[in-house]
Amino acid sequence: MKIVVLNGSPRKNGNTRIMAEAFAEGAKSKNHEVKILDIAHMNIKGCMACEYCFAHDGVCVQKDDMALVFDELNTADMVVFAAPIYWFDITAQLKTVIDRLYAHGKIGFNFNKTALLLDAGADGGVFTAAIAQYKAMTAFLKWEDKGIITIGGMMGKGDMEKAAKLADVRALGASL
Repeated sequence: MKIVVLNGSPRKNGNTRIMAEAFAEGAKSKNHEVKILDIAHMNIKGCMACEYCFAHDGVCVQKDDMALVFDELNTADMVVFAAPIYWFDITAQLKTVIDRLYAHGKIGFNFNKTALLLDAGADGGVFTAAIAQYKAMTAFLKWEDKGIITIGGMMGKGDMEKAAKLADVRALGASL
């Protein structure tokens, strides 16, 4: 199975990237192919709601790095959304990519399996909005949710390396 991880963290080599790599390690242990895309460092603009994509078989009028993301998604069997929580939701960078998925709303997606990996400095209710959005998206698109993992208390860069729940992330990848 080919898995694409959309890393929405703007922090290079931060806690979300550590989570993504742990997931990839677990998935690769079961011979899955994993590609991590650091989308926050790509040139991806917001959806303009022009509907060009609906008249042109999912091709977006904007010529930016979202084309590279679609190239990967078009051959993926599974997509993992990974992000830190900033101000009670996923990062703007990952939300922009999710909004741009609209371009394939008419033609559909190759993948039908998804997972969600979230981390935050705080614990508790800070994950609520991101999980609700993810569940609404997967239900509407009939994607099979393979798991949601949240890890709070990640106050400093690299704290994830010591997080006990990182083993759960690795196990999720290996469970596929």
